[in-house]
Amino acid sequence: MFKKAKLINGIPLVMEKAEEMHSVCIGIWVKVGSRYEEPVKSGVSHFLEHMFFKGTEKRSAEDIAMDIDSLGGELNAVTSTEYTLYYVKVLNEFIDSALDLLTDIFLNSTFPDEDIEKEKGIINEEISMVEDTPSDIVFELFSRNIWGEEDLGQTVLGKRETIGSFRRSDLIGHIEKHYGTENIIIACSGKFNEGRLVEHLNRGIGNLTRNSTKKEITAPEFSGGVKVIPKDLSEAHICLGLKGIPYSSDDRYAMHLLNTILGSGFSSRLFQNVREKKGLVYSIYSYHISYIDTGIWSVYAGTDKRHVSEVINITVDEVMNLAASVTAEELKRAKSQLKGNLILALESTSNMMTNIAKQEIYYGKYFAPDEIIKMVDGVTIDDIRTLSERIVRESPIAVTVYGPVNDSSLRNSCKLLQ
Repeated sequence: MFKKAKLINGIPLVMEKAEEMHSVCIGIWVKVGSRYEEPVKSGVSHFLEHMFFKGTEKRSAEDIAMDIDSLGGELNAVTSTEYTLYYVKVLNEFIDSALDLLTDIFLNSTFPDEDIEKEKGIINEEISMVEDTPSDIVFELFSRNIWGEEDLGQTVLGKRETIGSFRRSDLIGHIEKHYGTENIIIACSGKFNEGRLVEHLNRGIGNLTRNSTKKEITAPEFSGGVKVIPKDLSEAHICLGLKGIPYSSDDRYAMHLLNTILGSGFSSRLFQNVREKKGLVYSIYSYHISYIDTGIWSVYAGTDKRHVSEVINITVDEVMNLAASVTAEELKRAKSQLKGNLILALESTSNMMTNIAKQEIYYGKYFAPDEIIKMVDGVTIDDIRTLSERIVRESPIAVTVYGPVNDSSLRNSCKLLQ
């Protein structure tokens, strides 16, 4: 059962009760992420997220760790391109203690200078881990090649030079600018008492009076073309994509189904045609990422350097010909897969919490699972064809290749470069 309320300071609280569950998950969502950062402060949202766990006015970092472990729960945070999330998940009997812990770190963290300096080293190690993992770094290179150095092209982790420059005043400034009531949403899913939840939140975060501002953004331009970044690796990593659709687009379920048919799952075209039939890759899949104002529809593949051009050529052919060749049977199978994934995901209180929060952020309203299933079932094969044709017609193709490949050899065998 879904319900929406407001705290005494106007912060929205979205709730979905599930009495059959034994757990509860509560999240504080702040509508700021890497795309809203100034380039000279790249990575500050993620850095701040780490610092919220370093101690409050009444708890040390060790106390925080001890408290959540004593509840047998999970206390964590996530920074993305467009939001930052702080959440706790516990057995429902511990909800009061969990709420006290979550609101304490959110409202009363102190950000000690010595911990800021230590955290710089930790995040630099995190950056190094990504750089040492080709299948991770290729996505950052791909994003930068498409969107540029700012906005969506900025990485969540930031850059070493910006990380090294952070001071406590930068963290406080980020909070004062973005962590105000207009930018916060609270979501709760699972087994809980609504009245006690609202009362507890009003005693803490409901007293927050800080205002916030958000940088005005416009959808960045999607840049196509082929970019080769040579690297001495055992395998080449490929990202190929076109401009997708925004989060709240009316075509979102057609997009999910189109992506499922192309490359999501073992029965998808790319998995069957590129891996199973031709044996050219170990890993290949497609994905769609939506943002508030734009999106990207992409394919990732890892392959031997001898097969890079062939993998790109087959993938481009599949994308370009999908509208004309998609079948009713493929659509039927994709609908079953998508609906199954949806229902299975919502058996978790943390996924339920995430679902209702994102619906509030991006749609401003709630869609029940039955409504979503009905919308998925309502997508026709003509809808799939029309969307596919429009994306291919309106968007250039962008390709990033990272690995033991040079630009000249690729130009001789890749259709996109001829």
